[in-house]
Amino acid sequence: MQGRLVQPRGPEYSASFETTDGQGLPMQLYYSAASPFVRKVLVTAHELGLVDRLELLSAAANPVNPNLTITAFNPLGQVPTLITDAGAVLCDSRVICEYLDSQAGGTLFGQAEARWAALVLQSHADGLLDAALLARYERITRPEALQWDDWEAGQMGKIARTLDLLERDIAVIEGAGASAEQRVDIGTITLGCALGYLGFRFPDFNWRDTHIGLRAWFERFSQRPSMLKTAPKG
Repeated sequence: MQGRLVQPRGPEYSASFETTDGQGLPMQLYYSAASPFVRKVLVTAHELGLVDRLELLSAAANPVNPNLTITAFNPLGQVPTLITDAGAVLCDSRVICEYLDSQAGGTLFGQAEARWAALVLQSHADGLLDAALLARYERITRPEALQWDDWEAGQMGKIARTLDLLERDIAVIEGAGASAEQRVDIGTITLGCALGYLGFRFPDFNWRDTHIGLRAWFERFSQRPSMLKTAPKG
């Protein structure tokens, strides 16, 4: 995964969105190795060549019992949470990834129509992940007597419909085509992390046999060094 595990700076650290000259304090990322949204940030950092500027702060986010170390910076208590080298606190993977992109010269969010295509794909993949996390929380967080099968089925239905849409759009997702270098932007990065999360937390959910194009795309994309170095754990 790279990055260094360190002790956090306190919330009293002076915050600013001004960037440093690269010689000051590194950026700190509150992370969980199992979080697909953290993985999205780490893949982005690898693709941009910024991963060595990140210090990783292990943090167990929980929707019921918030991690007070995280909430000192992010009241939602979520990972990823980034503290920039200038002390500003950034929350939400979408915001963090765009910030990292801006620090590296802006290559993953595209321009003009390509930007909107990347953002729409990111939105679909983020939505898939939101549904997957809600379905998982229903089983691992809610007491068994209170679990609602229809709620879980509704979340899995969102996932299935999103996969169907992405399968229809596979030519656009591939970009230049299967024989050329794959399209790499914030949309495809998010999609790669979303499909990886399905395999990680929902191994019995067989989307691969019914989404042949998406399966082939993911098999290629998952071999990128940035994906191999950020495989989920836990």
